[in-house]
Amino acid sequence: MIEHRLDPDLQTRLYTRMVLTRTFEEKIAELCREPGRMPGMQILANGQEAVAAGMVSALEPEDVIISNHRSHGHLLARGADLNALMAEIMVKGQGVNGGKAGTLHLSVPDLNILMTSTVVGAGPLLALGAAFAQQYKGSSGITVVFFGDGAAAEGSVHEAMNLAGVWKLPLLFVCENNCWAGAQRLEEHCATRHIFQRANGYDIPGRSVDGNDVEAVYNLGLELAAYCRSGKGPAFMEALTYRMRGHGEQDPQDYVDPKELERWAAKCPIRGYRQKLLKEGVLDDVQIQSIHEDAATRVEAAVAFGDASPYPGPETFLSDVFVQPPSV
Repeated sequence: MIEHRLDPDLQTRLYTRMVLTRTFEEKIAELCREPGRMPGMQILANGQEAVAAGMVSALEPEDVIISNHRSHGHLLARGADLNALMAEIMVKGQGVNGGKAGTLHLSVPDLNILMTSTVVGAGPLLALGAAFAQQYKGSSGITVVFFGDGAAAEGSVHEAMNLAGVWKLPLLFVCENNCWAGAQRLEEHCATRHIFQRANGYDIPGRSVDGNDVEAVYNLGLELAAYCRSGKGPAFMEALTYRMRGHGEQDPQDYVDPKELERWAAKCPIRGYRQKLLKEGVLDDVQIQSIHEDAATRVEAAVAFGDASPYPGPETFLSDVFVQPPSV
């Protein structure tokens, strides 16, 4: 992996994006404990913030993102409006998708975040189409698709990898290996501990990275994105991380050994990066505190915005459904 010495401003942005994602999702987890407060199934990525912040920060504005059910970090790292995102999760009319997507089907087309698919393994096939369109139009952009280790064995993922390899599409597969697929441990559903090696079968370069090291993710993201952008075809990244909460907020995670959670908590990407930035003098304690306080203030404002936003009315029933709405 080519290591780039990062600019202090970029290091600060990486840390800020991780903190904002953690603060945002911790607030969602808190609201979930209030009966009837948050509709739908809330699926969070606590502990995986470095993958989203590092990978998305390595992209260009014209690059397309296809996300999965743990999408909040991807959207926030891209710069999605915090207020509109929270309103959408609350299925309110002023949400990014007018209250029709909720938390599991988010999209922000203005930022080239085309879709979120909660169908396990569906994202890579959808990303295949986006990457084909980029190649067909001669675009300089690439498509990045995020999926988990549980999805990696789905036939759809392998079909997408095969066809992307055949057509040399500008598609970067990012597998966030968080050690769990629902309530199944990795070794219970995956025949190999090295998912990235599967890419070799499709003549795709596959690489593994410490998914809790935001700078390592960023550097490898830059390298693989450049490979895809060069016209050589797709690439595959496996980011090794850990899911610190249950599959969804309704899941108490009783099947996980508390000592295992303690071990991974000690590898917290935010804590580790904070120590690094303090040691290098990039940030001091006052600046760190300011970043956390700003994130908390912004999240509270987003909750207030979502609470004040009305639910979508019946007049929106057919809006954003058809490219050319039928005459009524």
